[in-house]
Amino acid sequence: MNHELLKQVIFDQHSFIRNFEIVDRKCNFDLDANYVVVGLRRAGKTTILYKLVQELIASGVDWKQIIYINFEDERLDEFTMADFNDILSVQAELSDKEGWFFLDEVQNVLGWEKFARRLADFKEHAFITGSNAKMLSSEIEERLGGRYLTKYITPYNFAEFLTAKNVDFSEPATLATKESGKIRAAAEEYFYYGGFPESLNRLDKRGYVSSIYQKILLGDIATRNNIRNPNALRIMMKKIAEAVKDELSYTKLHNILKTIGVPVSKDSVIDYIRYAKESYLIFAVKNYFSKFVEKETTSKYYYNDNGLVNLFLTKEEPRLLENLVALTLKNRYKEGLYYLKSQNLDVDFFVEQEGLAVQVAYSVSNISSTRETDSLIQAAKSVKDAKRFLIVTYEEEKVIELAGITIEVRPLWKWLLER
Repeated sequence: MNHELLKQVIFDQHSFIRNFEIVDRKCNFDLDANYVVVGLRRAGKTTILYKLVQELIASGVDWKQIIYINFEDERLDEFTMADFNDILSVQAELSDKEGWFFLDEVQNVLGWEKFARRLADFKEHAFITGSNAKMLSSEIEERLGGRYLTKYITPYNFAEFLTAKNVDFSEPATLATKESGKIRAAAEEYFYYGGFPESLNRLDKRGYVSSIYQKILLGDIATRNNIRNPNALRIMMKKIAEAVKDELSYTKLHNILKTIGVPVSKDSVIDYIRYAKESYLIFAVKNYFSKFVEKETTSKYYYNDNGLVNLFLTKEEPRLLENLVALTLKNRYKEGLYYLKSQNLDVDFFVEQEGLAVQVAYSVSNISSTRETDSLIQAAKSVKDAKRFLIVTYEEEKVIELAGITIEVRPLWKWLLER
C-alpha cells in the first residue's frame, strides 16, 4: 500500500470529521475497551464514531493520533489483508503517541478480523463498524474471540429526534402552548416516518426509508443468505408488518403464506425470521406466561423503526402506535420485555424489572370498563411484580382509579420524553 495515499485518505477523513455537525446522542464508551459498533442500516453508527473522535480531540488527543479509515473510499479498492500492517506503520510515522484506530466498513477487506484481533492483543484502541450483511453481532463475538465489546446503535429516539430538529423539549416548553405544539408536530412526523437520522433532511421521507428497507431485505438478508425465493421473503415481511399487535407462531405464519399461494416451507419461514432479526429489521417479544417451547415458537413481532413498518400499513394507526411503544420499551429497558396473555388476561407489554404493565390504545375516550383497564386490573391481582399500570394513547391524558389501582393514561409525545 502506498503510504502517501494512505495518509491522504486519513487526512481527508480528519478534515471531514472536523467539520461534521454532530447531533448530541448519549452513547458512552469505555476508552480502555475495544468496540464493534452494530445496528440497523443508516441508524447513525458512523456518526457515533465521529462524535467519539471529536470528544477525543477536545480532551487533548492530537489529530495525528487519529487513524480513521473508511474502507468504502474508492482509493482503497485494491487494499488487501497484507496492507493492514501499513496502517500501523503510518500511525507510527504520524505520531510517537498512542494511536486511536477507527475502521469503518472494514468487512470490505477479506481477513479483517485477524488484524482486529492483533490490534486488541497489542493493546491498541480500536473501534470497528460494518454493514449488517457481513458483521452480525452473533458472528462478531466468534470472530474476534471476546476481544471486543459490542455497541448497539438504534435510529434516533424521540429526544434525539427533537434535538436534531432544534425543537425545545425542556419542561417549560412542554407546558407552553406554542412550544408544545412544535413537539406534537414533531411527534407526528416521528410516528409515521421513524428516526433514521438522514431522513430529517429528505423531502421524500417515505422513499428514503423504502430504499433502506430494500437494502436490508435484498442485501443483508436475501443475498447474504442465498435465498432463492426473495419474493416469499418479501411477502412474509409484509405479513409480519400487517400482524403487528398479534401473536404469530411459525405454523400460523406458514399457513398464512400457504393460503395466499406462497410456496415456502415452514423451515424456511423459521430461517427468514432469524435472518430478519439478525439484520436488526425486526425483534420479537415473548409471552411472560409461556412455557419454554411456546416462547421459542410464538411471539409478537415488531419493526425496529416506525418508518419501516409504516411502509406496509394504510390507516393502521393503532398498529403504528403499538410498534412505536414496543421499540421504545425495548430500547429504554434493554431486557425483560414481555407481553401478558392467559385465559383471562391480555396486556400488551410487561417490563419485569420495573413491574410496569403497559396497554396501548389509540384512544380511551369515554373509558369505563374496557379490555385495557380490565386486563390491567387482572394483572394487578395475578402478577405479583406488577406495581405500575399505564395506558399509552396517541394524545389523551388522564388518571383512572379502578378496583383499588391507579392507571396512568399518557399521550404518546409525553411518554416518549419520560426520563
